[in-house]
Amino acid sequence: MKRFLLLIIAVFYLSALSNAQKNFYTTTGGEMIFSFATIDNNGNDNGNVIRWSPVFNFQFYGNYDVNDNIGFLFGAAVRNVGLIYDVPGNIDHPDAGNKKKYRNYNIGIPVGVKVGKLGKLFFYGGYEIEFPFNYKEKTFINEQKTKFSVWFSKRVPSYYHTVFAGVQFPYGLSLKFKYYLSEFFNQNYTENDGMQPYKGLKANVFYFSISTSLFRGHEVYVKEYKRVY
Repeated sequence: MKRFLLLIIAVFYLSALSNAQKNFYTTTGGEMIFSFATIDNNGNDNGNVIRWSPVFNFQFYGNYDVNDNIGFLFGAAVRNVGLIYDVPGNIDHPDAGNKKKYRNYNIGIPVGVKVGKLGKLFFYGGYEIEFPFNYKEKTFINEQKTKFSVWFSKRVPSYYHTVFAGVQFPYGLSLKFKYYLSEFFNQNYTENDGMQPYKGLKANVFYFSISTSLFRGHEVYVKEYKRVY
């Protein structure tokens, strides 16, 4: 009797494991980002300019579909995120009247949920933590550019909390909105001469993006995908 029960348990376990493997798959792709920022520079909220970053945005997702309508996602990403700031000329700031471009390369770890017709059109949303690893800053004065970049800079936080939501269309095209709950700059950053270039500069980035999930495992979305078991 015990052997019979063990046999039944083993059959159910193997069946559940097989179904789990069938419901799990990976997707990879890129992202074209149009970013903005809410800026408060010591009480002045003007100067934000749209920033377009079409390159060096890669994402990898593991997907687990509970059924045809509900699923979960998790993964990793490398993302080019920043803001462009036309510093108003009427404020007390060292760069007043100049244009500034700020950029981070971040490593992201997203987790989320998917709801809808998972083989066709569905909505998704979740949370992502991002770790900046390369910071770049450009300054434009009378059309002359100066720039510098720093690995693991203290000019920005060590990580960002973010939330995202989007809609996934057939063939892998997706529209996404993302908001950075954490401020872009570390306002307490102090240079060797004692200056604090970001003191009072509060900026929270948000963006809209067009992204792709070109591959489901090793299959390209050239037509409405079908599950491969």
